[in-house]
Amino acid sequence: MAPRTKKPPLPVEPDPDEPRADAAPQAVPHVRVAVVGSGFGGLGAGVRLRRAGITDFVILERADSVGGTWRDNSYPGCACDVPSHLYSFSFAPNPDWPRVFSAQPDIRAYLERVADTFGLRPHLRFGAEVTELRWEEEHTRWRVTTRVGSWTADAVVSAAGPLAEPKIPDLPGLDGFPGKVFHSSRWDHDYDLTGKRVAVVGTGASAVQIIPAIQPAVGSLTVFQRTPAWVMPRADREVTGVEKWLHGKLPPSGLLRRSALFAIRELQVDAFVRRPQFLKLVQQVALRHMHRAVADPALRARLTPDYRIGCKRILLSNTYFPALAAPNTEVVASGLRELRGSTLVAADGSEHEVDAVVFGTGFHVTDLPIAERVYGVGGMALAEAWKDGMEALRGSTVRGFPNLFFLIGPNTGLGNSSMILMIESQLNYLIDALTTLDSIGATAMQPTERAQRQWNLELQHRMSRTVWTTGGCRSWYLEEDGKNTVLWPSSTSAFRRATRHVDLAEYELLKRTAPLGDALDPEVVPV
Repeated sequence: MAPRTKKPPLPVEPDPDEPRADAAPQAVPHVRVAVVGSGFGGLGAGVRLRRAGITDFVILERADSVGGTWRDNSYPGCACDVPSHLYSFSFAPNPDWPRVFSAQPDIRAYLERVADTFGLRPHLRFGAEVTELRWEEEHTRWRVTTRVGSWTADAVVSAAGPLAEPKIPDLPGLDGFPGKVFHSSRWDHDYDLTGKRVAVVGTGASAVQIIPAIQPAVGSLTVFQRTPAWVMPRADREVTGVEKWLHGKLPPSGLLRRSALFAIRELQVDAFVRRPQFLKLVQQVALRHMHRAVADPALRARLTPDYRIGCKRILLSNTYFPALAAPNTEVVASGLRELRGSTLVAADGSEHEVDAVVFGTGFHVTDLPIAERVYGVGGMALAEAWKDGMEALRGSTVRGFPNLFFLIGPNTGLGNSSMILMIESQLNYLIDALTTLDSIGATAMQPTERAQRQWNLELQHRMSRTVWTTGGCRSWYLEEDGKNTVLWPSSTSAFRRATRHVDLAEYELLKRTAPLGDALDPEVVPV
């Protein structure tokens, strides 16, 4: 009997998701610029890059649409506290703003139109949350790793913004709370607050809008106020049809309106940064505003700040105080200490039963989360470089992190005007830096240690006499040691002058000495 022959095994179909052992590594696309974020900063960067003739860039967005903080914050009553005609790009005026202070849906729609009008859609990559930015010294470039793939880039623009990552306090018992919990910037629109016992933790810029919006609908409202805020009247109204027609048909009229709004805020700067005593009159206006709305002297006492107006962000509302004085509202003049089941325990020991908790507790501003994902020269983490507080040269660049440009970087925030003005100034600086590198044949730049140190020493010296330092409060502008790493201690005009051009004397330049892919050290070009 002939021996049986063994049949060969059937071929196994390869798994299409499994990389082949002999497959060549997938090429990583290279771009001139990678922009992180698609809010005002990221979209503005895209527009200015295209206008400068730089079209080889991507805008990496973690969400599925543009808008940044104006996409994320959709809570009831969400609106801007800067007039619409100033809170918009100078190169993209909108004659059709519906109100003097526009609501979140209108601002978000404006940003969508900017993306369309200026041809930014082909550059956008959605779902591309950046997980790591790493400087590759041997190639003089950045490697950008996201959840949908990787890129390499000559330069990176961080437009993630300081109001991107919500801050929720680590409270005992929070995990065991049986009701609904969410942050103001992650509003759950599927949860109906009607008739519910609701707690709002915090009394800042978000809470001052949320509280009047939900107070009429909820069964009871408990407001945990650690520190009262100064609140001024909100001079809001509808923009008339005549005004819209005029701004549409005669664009210079819109420019005149914007210029007037800008000038008023520039005149206010001196009181904030050099002569805080001038704010006493403003403080009296705020006190009268509260007294007109709140009749109960005990509630007035709880709502009266013990620090100078301007030390913390001044809030604007005509409906906040009436909502706090409503019969179904209780103001707890204390922070939230812990949760025991559905019972919230304040720091003063009082207990409050609720069905839902809304945290209006702000964002990670002085400890930007993106800093933990950025690695510069020698593998240094940006979070480590900033362990004693954030700092940059002109709010834009950081030593040890070549060709990393910040929009709304350290000490570029404002206490009284439009952040769009600061963003546009930083965009001027960014474009001048990139075109300067091209013109001199260099690849990358980083601040000198001396220039960065000198800039921040002078900045903190000016900060020492501002109301944010001398006003007697603790705010989200400050580090734990009291250092203000968020705000700009001068006028927006002064910042525009400071960022009009790149001063090469403040920088070390790097030049790529080999084609991309060749592992040769970059050459330091003396200035």
